[in-house]
Amino acid sequence: EMLTVDSLNQYYGGSHILRGLSFTAEPGQVTTLLGRNGVGKTTLLKSLMGLVPTRSGSVTFGGQDLTHAPPHQRVRAGIGYVPQGREIFPRLTVEENLLMGLATKPGGTKIPERIFDMFPVLRQMLHRRGGDLSGGQQQQLAIGRALAMGPRLLILDEPTEGIQPSIIKDIERAIRMLAQTGEMAILLVEQYYDFAESLADQYLLMERGEFILRGKGADMQKDGVREALSL
Repeated sequence: EMLTVDSLNQYYGGSHILRGLSFTAEPGQVTTLLGRNGVGKTTLLKSLMGLVPTRSGSVTFGGQDLTHAPPHQRVRAGIGYVPQGREIFPRLTVEENLLMGLATKPGGTKIPERIFDMFPVLRQMLHRRGGDLSGGQQQQLAIGRALAMGPRLLILDEPTEGIQPSIIKDIERAIRMLAQTGEMAILLVEQYYDFAESLADQYLLMERGEFILRGKGADMQKDGVREALSL
C-alpha cells in the first residue's frame, strides 16, 4: 500500500473538523474523494501534506511514518500536490514553473518529456509567463509541475474547477494514463460527479468531516453517490 491514513483527527479551535478518517490509496489506482464545500476535503489534503499539524492518528507512505513530517520531507518521499486554485507562479515562465517542480532533484535534471507529451500546449508556451495562460492551461501547468518530480502519490484538489470542457477532457485522459502506468497512486478530490465517476477505482464520500459512503468506483451509481452529493 502506498498511502495509509489511520484514525486521522483534526481540529480548528474547538471545532472537530476531521473525525477519525481511515483509508488507503494504492499504486495504479485513482481514489476519488467527493463531498460538497466545507466538509473537510481540503483540510484532509493539507494534513496529508503537513501544512496543518495532525492532532491524532497516523499517515504512512511507502512504509514511512510521515505523521509529523514537515511538507518538504513529504515531497522528498514522493508526494506531488496540485492545490485548489492552481497556485502557479504568475511572473515566472512556464519553463521556470516546471523547473520549480524539480527542486528536490539534483541540479541539471531535465523536465520530463512526458509532461509535454501529455500537455503539448506547455511546450508551445514554454517562454510565456504563467500569469498569461488561461485557467485551463494554468491547471495543466500545475499538474505538470507536480509531475516533474516523478511522484509516487499525486494529490489533485478539484482540478476541474472553473475550466473549459475541452481541457477537462485532456486532464481526464492524463490522469487515466498516469494511473495505468501503475507507478503512482492518485488521490483526486472532486465535486464534479461525472468526472469523478469516470476515473474512480475507489471512492470516498465525505460529509461533516466523516466518510459516509465508500466503495468501488464501478458501484457509485448503485450506491447512490450522485444523490447523496446533491442532498
